[in-house]
This record gives sequence, C-alpha cells and structure tokens, in this order.
Amino acid sequence: MSSLLLDLFGVDKPIVAMVHLAALPGRPGHDREAGMRPIVDAVARDVETLQAAGVDGLLFCNEADLPYQLRVGAEAAAAMAAVIGEVRSTIRRPFGVDLVWDPVASLAVARATGACFVREVFTGVYESDLGIMQPDYGSIANYRANIGAGSVALFSNITPEFASPLGHRTIPQRARSAVYLGVDVLLISGPLTGTATDVDQLRAAKAAVPQTPVLANTGVTTDTVGSILAAADGAIVGTHLKRDGVTWNEVDRSRAARFMEAAGSAREAAQVH
Repeated sequence: MSSLLLDLFGVDKPIVAMVHLAALPGRPGHDREAGMRPIVDAVARDVETLQAAGVDGLLFCNEADLPYQLRVGAEAAAAMAAVIGEVRSTIRRPFGVDLVWDPVASLAVARATGACFVREVFTGVYESDLGIMQPDYGSIANYRANIGAGSVALFSNITPEFASPLGHRTIPQRARSAVYLGVDVLLISGPLTGTATDVDQLRAAKAAVPQTPVLANTGVTTDTVGSILAAADGAIVGTHLKRDGVTWNEVDRSRAARFMEAAGSAREAAQVH
C-alpha cells in the first residue's frame, strides 16, 4: 500500500474521477451568452453523482478548452478557481486540479482552492499536436515552494496524450528520473483522451520505481479495471463514467456505480493476492 495514496485518499488503489468543465472564458468553445452559471451547475451535478457512486477522489479539469494550450490565460485560472469555489462546500472527497497543459496555473488554482494534488507534465520533452512540450521543472518547483504549495502532490504524466517523447529513453528510464527529480506520483496514459492505457507500460513503470505510486491515467473501463488495478496503484477515470461513454456528456449515475462496484471487487482481489 502506498503511504502517499493512503494519506491522500484513505484507501489502497484509489479511483480518481474526472470532473470535466465546459469551455471556460477565453476559449473558442465558451458560451459567451450563457456565461459561467451553466458551467457551475453542470459541475455541481457531476460532483454529487460521482460522490454518490463512491469514488475516492475528484480531479477538476478544463477538458473542453480545445484546442489545448501549453500556457493558459489568467481568465482560465480565475474561472477554474471560481467554479471550484462555488461547489467547494459540497465536496466530500480529496480533489485535484488540472489546467491542461499548464503546471504553474494548476498549482496556483490548487493553492487557492485547497486541492491536494495537481496532474500535469513536469519532466521530459515531447513533440505534440500543440508544438514542443518542454516543461521547466526547476522553475515549476520554485514556484510551488514560493506560493506555499509544497504539500500539493505532483501527479506527473510521463506518457502524455497527444504527444510522443523526444529522444530514446525508455519508460523505466523516464520513470526513474522523474522520481529522482521529485515528482510524487507517475501517470501512464493512452495516446488520446479516453483511450486505453497499455498495461505493459504500467508494469514497466511500476517495476522501475516500486516505491512510487503509478496510476493509469486514461481509458479505464468496467471491463478492464481489474487488470489495471492488478498492475497499477490506482486509476484516473473520466470518459467511461459519462452518458454513452462520451467525454462531453454528463456523468451517468448507473455507469459510475457499476464501475465502482467492479473497482471494489478488483481491490479485494488484489488484497487477497
């Protein structure tokens, strides 16, 4: 059992559920006439549905801010913080923040809202559909310390969606170096949002850093959660919990409940073994 995950979520092999926000101010998909109220209302409904289903954590993300940016504007960070602030009193699970793909903005919002983790890309260099992704982890770490966010855990995606690593280092090599540099949790993703995580990649990362939590970051389903939790320390799930399995739809209560039932059985099986 990972002491960090146990400290954060209170369980072994936690399931962290995505709370996808509709497009925020400043992004092409934002509904300028409707404004912020529909975004807040939709988030409030999804938070309540996910908590009722028994998820272990929540991750707020600007998923609909297409096309994504390597640096978001102040308006996106302000809007994310405002939405979380509106629903904060209803949140009964540990939660994190992900402003795609901006680690600094994510840390700022996490610090302002009381989030306990952020999900971002902190290490490596990648060619991506958005251009060269080259996070400056040293500066990010300084910023984290300067704003007093040292207790905010860093969930680091070392196989980011929409991207491929530059260079020839293997997943085990990237995993070991990221942990050496100070990230707290490693994430393994599929090539796109909602696509399956490669179980062999999960196993390779975990074997390289056995003392560090490794989570599946995309594409986990009711049918695959057993094999995923047998290889990983937990999972982040979003698309599969939505109505009809469509990323942009609301969370489906029955799908979420079935998923958590399957996850519970998988956790029990892992404890037996």
